[in-house]
Amino acid sequence: MGMLVYHSTTTLVIDDRVLAHLQVVMINKLRRRESFTFTWRDEGGQDSVCWIGPSVALEFVYSGNRHPLLNREWLELLARAANSNSGLMVMPEPAPATRIDQPIQPRTPSRPVPLDPPPNRPQPVPVSARRRQPSKSPADA
Repeated sequence: MGMLVYHSTTTLVIDDRVLAHLQVVMINKLRRRESFTFTWRDEGGQDSVCWIGPSVALEFVYSGNRHPLLNREWLELLARAANSNSGLMVMPEPAPATRIDQPIQPRTPSRPVPLDPPPNRPQPVPVSARRRQPSKSPADA
């Protein structure tokens, strides 16, 4: 279990996996200098809301020594919540649409990519093959 320290006065005990996802969303908002509310439910079932802004000190303290793998769908869900009027709140992690432990298969192009330029275009002439036209002097004119 990790900790989110807010303004050096409030400490929330949060699972490292949840904390890692919250950190990404919060830092992305703060990097853009955007403020938002963060709501959490304590052990007694009481909701607390705090204002997170660029001038508020946040500290993310992890109990483990390994950073958890991130779930892209969960990050997008949390980011949408942070951008809404109700603000960021911890919500259950959705099942990822793609498995992280399997390699991603390369996509095949929908149509073949031409290797040669189209025949109706003139081919560029290499600079070394170009001939310089002799310049006419004023006496030749």
